[in-house]
Amino acid sequence: MSAADLSSLRGRHIVLGISGGIAAYKSAVLVRCLVKAGAEVQVIMTPAAREFITPVTLSTLSGHAVITEFFTANTGEWHSHVDLGLWADAFVVAPATACTLAKMATGVADNMLVTSYLATRAKVFVAPAMDLDMMAHPSTTANLDTLRSRGVDIIEPAEGELASHLRGRGRMEEPEAIAAALARHFAAAGSLASRHVMITAGPTRERIDPVRYIGNFSTGKMGYALAAEAARRGARVTLVSGPVSEPVPAGVDVVRVESALEMLDAATRAAAEADICIFSAAVADYRPARPLAQKAKRESADRDITSVELVKNPDIAATLGSARRPGQVMVGFALETDHEAEAATAKLARKHLDMIVLNSLRDPGAGFGTDTNKVTMYFADGRTPVATTLKSKADIAADILTQTISLT
Repeated sequence: MSAADLSSLRGRHIVLGISGGIAAYKSAVLVRCLVKAGAEVQVIMTPAAREFITPVTLSTLSGHAVITEFFTANTGEWHSHVDLGLWADAFVVAPATACTLAKMATGVADNMLVTSYLATRAKVFVAPAMDLDMMAHPSTTANLDTLRSRGVDIIEPAEGELASHLRGRGRMEEPEAIAAALARHFAAAGSLASRHVMITAGPTRERIDPVRYIGNFSTGKMGYALAAEAARRGARVTLVSGPVSEPVPAGVDVVRVESALEMLDAATRAAAEADICIFSAAVADYRPARPLAQKAKRESADRDITSVELVKNPDIAATLGSARRPGQVMVGFALETDHEAEAATAKLARKHLDMIVLNSLRDPGAGFGTDTNKVTMYFADGRTPVATTLKSKADIAADILTQTISLT
């Protein structure tokens, strides 16, 4: 397989789990193949796997220390299976022995490989490797069926001579073919390579005086999750961010703003070059007409702020939507509390958007300040709306970008 065929692996985080079978020697070739394609690989080995191939070999090839235990013996350092699971863009077990498949299917979390599998949110692949009779045994077949029903991709074993010197089905698929399966997955999931994505995120603050402002409860979590996912898919990302405390995702250029007018200016400049514009910021609808240069004090009658005259802020999505270039994709957000579908579809048309993402504050776990979300996506081309279940904002970001890419 040519290097070009594996281009979708570039920049991907791949956890490779190796269990204890003779086919573990092939894992060294798989690591080299993935790293050569530009992926970052973290290897986890079961204790039995160390009898077939050394951690030193795999660490040298991957560029990362190999994890085999929950703790490092000499330092007591804990290896977080949760962090590994969240880091991964794909989780691959190759070889996957009958024992490891059984543990994955039944949740027997007695080693780092299985605990990390149970914690991951990434797509999971297994490449079984065992003797032909073990492969054909009803328990193995049932475990594979269970994993398949949970969304795990089975990279089917090949037929040939096995370690027992018998011939039959049970040989782990070749490393190049496993890498190609991963590349096809990422290509199908949607690449944003060579695309420029502009995303607005967070709230705006509209100053009343130097210490007070009008704002909202947005934390920017959804917009930052979108920026992280777009960068993972290869995009050049410009994140126009209001005041939030979220860390900037790797590979993302951030432009920090405070007010709606500042956000409009920054977003207009970024949109001039962007292929995709996603307006996820919670922009204040109004701002004080005459903000005070000095702090208004309760004791000063001339600076009484018991009433503040407000003026409308520009609608950033509508402004840029009406000035969009041919072929430019525009995605907006709508946060509603009643008549949600009607309000969202009206905004979709009024703002000249291709897609609008509806949040309802009536859905528990969705909206401002949460790590989860539940959305419905509506489309200007009349296709059937797409609704998600409640899940992490990182997963929602992946869903939104998958739909966005379908519009390009």
